[in-house]
Amino acid sequence: MIDVLRRITHEPLGLIGLILVILIVISAILAGVVAPYDPVALNIVDRLQGPSINHLLGTDQLGRDLFSRVLYGGQVALKVALISIGAALSIGVLLGMVAGFGPRWLDNIIMLFFDTIRSFPTVMFALATVALVGPSLETVILVIIVTSIPNYGRVVRTQTLSIKSNEFIRAEHGMGASLFRILGIHVLPNVMGPLVILASMDIPTVIALEAGLSFLGMGVKPPTPSWGSILNDGYTLIRNTPWPIIAGSIPLVLITLGFTFLGESLRDLIDPKLRKSV
Repeated sequence: MIDVLRRITHEPLGLIGLILVILIVISAILAGVVAPYDPVALNIVDRLQGPSINHLLGTDQLGRDLFSRVLYGGQVALKVALISIGAALSIGVLLGMVAGFGPRWLDNIIMLFFDTIRSFPTVMFALATVALVGPSLETVILVIIVTSIPNYGRVVRTQTLSIKSNEFIRAEHGMGASLFRILGIHVLPNVMGPLVILASMDIPTVIALEAGLSFLGMGVKPPTPSWGSILNDGYTLIRNTPWPIIAGSIPLVLITLGFTFLGESLRDLIDPKLRKSV
């Protein structure tokens, strides 16, 4: 791990991505300390102000400090991303290995499940689910988990099928090794590399989906700060002030660039076929 971080810092894009990711994560974790104001506190007297010493990104239509709301919105974004990606990755790895190592009929059933989920456009599936269940952070997380499982499951299944035919797996079978030992010791470590790259690339997509649902009023409920709800407020007030739009857009752009640059560097380091030294 230390060697990977050291090599990332020697790549310009990797270093920029790592710095952006660290800054966003730290700002979200320390939002309660860094934020100068309560993100939901109303101050009608100071409504729709531009950037100043007192309000670095200005204020919204209710006088709430946009800088504080952006910081606390980072907590919501990272919570959604980490929980949903972590859960989808765990379930996808399990189903993918079972599909790759299990009998043909079980493989067909799991692949049918993957194909069924992926047949629905993600945004339409999210809107339909939120409309049925109701808008909440838990609903957004559930939608992302369900729609992300096939992505990881297919990768793991492909890798497992490739590893399954190797000689050392046959040797393990011949020595009487259990299925759990083979999957846990030999298969899992060999499939984690591509999954780490894929997960890092998916984080900004997941955050953008949460922001989009919040923008449409189907995500996080007010007055909880979210980057999407900040953008929604800015859209309705675009004729009066541009600052809410700018405040909501900046973190989305930065986190997309950060995780994309970091994911590209991890891909070059983890996948030997893509290393520049080859």
